[in-house]
Amino acid sequence: MADQLKEIVYSRDSIEFVTVAVQYCAFLENFEETTESELTDKLTKILPLLYLKTSLVPETDSVNEDEPEISVTEDDYNYISSKLYNVFLNNDTYLEVFLQDMKYSETPISANISEDLADIYQDLKNFITIFERGITENMNDALYVCTENFKTYWGQKLVNVLRALHSLKYATDHIESDNEVADENEELW
Repeated sequence: MADQLKEIVYSRDSIEFVTVAVQYCAFLENFEETTESELTDKLTKILPLLYLKTSLVPETDSVNEDEPEISVTEDDYNYISSKLYNVFLNNDTYLEVFLQDMKYSETPISANISEDLADIYQDLKNFITIFERGITENMNDALYVCTENFKTYWGQKLVNVLRALHSLKYATDHIESDNEVADENEELW
C-alpha cells in the first residue's frame, strides 16, 4: 500500500500539479503594485496550466479517516481577495451563467473575479501546506481532497473566472488597437 501511495504522490503528474499550485499561491501572495492588465495577463496564462495539471493527477482514494487540516484562515482568504479586488475594482464583477440556480432566476447572477481566485487559492494553499510536510499518507489525502474539490467546486470556478479574465484581457486590447488605428487615420488626413 505504501509503495502504491508513493507512486501516486511522487508521480510526474502529481509533482507538476504541485509545482503549478505553488506558483499560483506564491503569485497571489506576493504580487505588489501591479496593473490590472499585468495581473490579467499572468492569470490567463497560469489558470489554464493549473486546470491541465490538475486534470492529469492520478486518481487516488483517501487512506486516513480524518479530513486533512485547513491552514488558510478567514483573514488569509480576505487578504488575498481584497488584494485582488483592489486591482480589478470596477471590473471585478462578472455575470455567472453556469450556476444551477440560473435556470430559476429572473435576474442575472453575478460572481467576483477576486472571490473566485481566492477560492481557488484557499484549496490549493491548504493542499500544498500539507504536501510540503512530506508524510506520504497525508500527502495522498490532501491530493485526493484537492482533486475532488477541483471536480466539484473550484474547477468550475477556474473556467468561469478564466472566461471573465479572457474577456477583460482581449476587450482592452481590442479597444486599444482600435484607438491606435483611429489615431493613425487622423494623421493621414
